[in-house]
Amino acid sequence: MNMIPVRSSAIDAIGYDVTTKQLAIKFINNPISYTFYNVPFQVFNELMAAPSKGAYYHKYIEGRYRG
Repeated sequence: MNMIPVRSSAIDAIGYDVTTKQLAIKFINNPISYTFYNVPFQVFNELMAAPSKGAYYHKYIEGRYRG
């Protein structure tokens, strides 16, 4: 999965696999990428477009998808 660098104070890079619906997030203060499963493509698009990716992650992804 290709990771896309993003401008964020919390998130370093984001990746998405359309076939498996896996979302990968690498946080700035952690060397590990976290993978979330069964994430709709729309959620990935909204995350990428969000002015605050960290806030979007906490509101719409954290605790909602198996990781």
